Amino acid sequence: MADQETPEHTETPEAPTVRPKRVSHRGRSAAPSASSNKDEGSIPEFEAFGQLPRGVPPLSEYLDIWDVDMVKQRHEVNKQSHHTHLYASDHLIVRRAQQFQMKITFNRPYKPKEDKFAVEFVIGASPQYSKGTYIPVFPTEERQSTWRGQVIESNDNVVTMGITTAHDCIVGKYGMYVAVVTRYGIRRTRRDPNWDLYIIFNPWSPGDSVFLDDEEQREEYVMNELGIIYHGAYDDISERAWNYGQFEFGILDACLFIMDKADMPLTNRGDPVKISRKASAMLNSRDDEGVLVGNWSGDYIYGVAPTSWTGSVEILLNYASSGGLPVCYAQCWVYAAVFNTFLRCLGIPGRVVTNYFSAHDNDGNLKMDIILDDNGKVDRNRTKDSIWNYHCWNECYMTRPDLPEGFGGWQVVDATPQETSDGMYRCGPASVAAIKHGQVCYPFDASFVFAEVNSDVVFYRRDKEGTLQPVKVNTSHVGRMVLTKAVLHDGRKDITEQYKFPEGSPEERRVLEKAEEFGCQREKASVPEGDVTVEIAALEVQLGDDFELVLEFTNRSSQHRTVDIYISGSVVYYTGVPSAEVVLKTPTVKVDPQQSKHKKSVLVHSKDYQSELVEQGNLHFIATGKVKETGQIITAMRLINVHNPRLTVQVAGSPRVSEEMYVTVEFTNPFKFRLENVYVRLEGPGIMSIHTKQYSMIGPGTTISWTERFSPRRAGTTKLMASLDCAALRQVYGETEITIQP
Repeated sequence: MADQETPEHTETPEAPTVRPKRVSHRGRSAAPSASSNKDEGSIPEFEAFGQLPRGVPPLSEYLDIWDVDMVKQRHEVNKQSHHTHLYASDHLIVRRAQQFQMKITFNRPYKPKEDKFAVEFVIGASPQYSKGTYIPVFPTEERQSTWRGQVIESNDNVVTMGITTAHDCIVGKYGMYVAVVTRYGIRRTRRDPNWDLYIIFNPWSPGDSVFLDDEEQREEYVMNELGIIYHGAYDDISERAWNYGQFEFGILDACLFIMDKADMPLTNRGDPVKISRKASAMLNSRDDEGVLVGNWSGDYIYGVAPTSWTGSVEILLNYASSGGLPVCYAQCWVYAAVFNTFLRCLGIPGRVVTNYFSAHDNDGNLKMDIILDDNGKVDRNRTKDSIWNYHCWNECYMTRPDLPEGFGGWQVVDATPQETSDGMYRCGPASVAAIKHGQVCYPFDASFVFAEVNSDVVFYRRDKEGTLQPVKVNTSHVGRMVLTKAVLHDGRKDITEQYKFPEGSPEERRVLEKAEEFGCQREKASVPEGDVTVEIAALEVQLGDDFELVLEFTNRSSQHRTVDIYISGSVVYYTGVPSAEVVLKTPTVKVDPQQSKHKKSVLVHSKDYQSELVEQGNLHFIATGKVKETGQIITAMRLINVHNPRLTVQVAGSPRVSEEMYVTVEFTNPFKFRLENVYVRLEGPGIMSIHTKQYSMIGPGTTISWTERFSPRRAGTTKLMASLDCAALRQVYGETEITIQP
């Protein structure tokens, strides 16, 4: 992987350019490649076995099809047994490798010994049996194809067919025909879009490559529309609710459109490895006009601020309805959340993961370099590497037949455009088991993810001649904690141990040695342990607060120590990139001997940092210094997550399906300055589509109250979630849980 993207980079839609006309396939292939689910082939209503000079003779003695019932209502057996009853679609949606039913009404009773018919399924513009894009299904055991068929019941003129698709069949939207064999040829039903059906992955079937053998996990990682995404700092974790909305109207078609837009061959669309890798490229717009435009600049005038989104539905529907115009804007958690919708909608178990202190800009090694001058002060001009305060990616669950046994299960995929992989901005799928065991040689991009959770922070002192000497190595800072939402409740699940062995354990040492064998470089210099240490105490800060930053020095020697310390506090983007330095203190601290501790406090005023704050309100403090008596360099770092005020969301009315209810969003501006061009968004999966409201100005101390009416569409427990966003105040959220009765 190469070609690093800096977080400040903003992807802006380019002006239309004149593109060369698509070259015909003539002379290269007999037909264009099948890479669109939307295109349809021409299927003849009558396919003669030979020449019929006088045309098609009367076929009254043969079966004629009067009607086809796809058994596609939500309460009927197909959608219930296939766990697709929540999809807002009038079409049949089934999961592969599992039987579904359809009822065919003929003009007379079906006679198995005399009548020959088949149910035909086609996908794409040029369906072929050998490509898996044309599949005939027969009702008798004597004749079967890759999909199995049987007559479940025959009652008068109605035949109930049971059809079981192949465990590895193409995922997508199929057309369906019923064909009857006559002496003169094959007679088919006319094209009827009402008979189309969708086939998706099946984590309930042991034969499917995404099989997940745990019902509670299937309920969470496939069926749950509500998510929690973690951000902030590892010791001061913040949460934001997200509406994945994988069952909402139009989302399944939008996911298929993404694969069409990528020109992904239909024949590859039965493989979750290929689909997830293709999607990791298509969810960003860097090189393929994908779904989301990344923007870390703070300027969102031409789109929606990443912190303003509350769900995936609007993003995916806008992308599909515009014919593939990238949606503005996204940062890592938006990419991960929309990717999660894509995975769950297609039936692939997926979850959003947050890695706290995630290494980036590492050039393929395991070192994050911080350069100090000869006095121990950070040289920001020469310190180029950045450690993201947190980074969100996805895990999807699948077998990996392309890897040795034991490396299936959870796989990392990441749509945030960071570095190129095989020439495109994408990452994964990379086996989590391979990452944990240092087997970074396996595809795809395992070495990059390994570095994100295992890099060392190395402090170098640069002398006057320009020589770099390592003075401290912090092996535990990066990959401090990896979190995801717990199964079937709103708690957190710490999955750090799935990515790495305990710090300092023999297993961890062996893993790092194994990674080195595959080319990962580490800092091997031995840095002697000093007798003076410094730590910065954790604290929780509300936006607008003055606070005290406390440094605690410990002297383990038997002599007095004097430390010249540099305390630098910077406003940083969540990517770790500094925006402005707001604190710089250079005290001299004297520490008594014999395990003596000494505290040094630094008062930080809100007026110093508030006007400089960028979105997500992070302050990064780094203390570096030099012990006069020994020349030892000491360092400490602390990220402080500045908390914003919250929205209040309240509901009223009878919580029943189709009953009228009301939701009220309230916010009070607690600051001494006014908020301008404020946008409020509100939505709730299954009960309320996206609503937005704009306020031109909210004065200091002013309260706004916005009430909307809605009628729940289905029963169950869900959430109403809201966000408030403006240039002066980002990332303000509120939510409320509600249980709707039938």
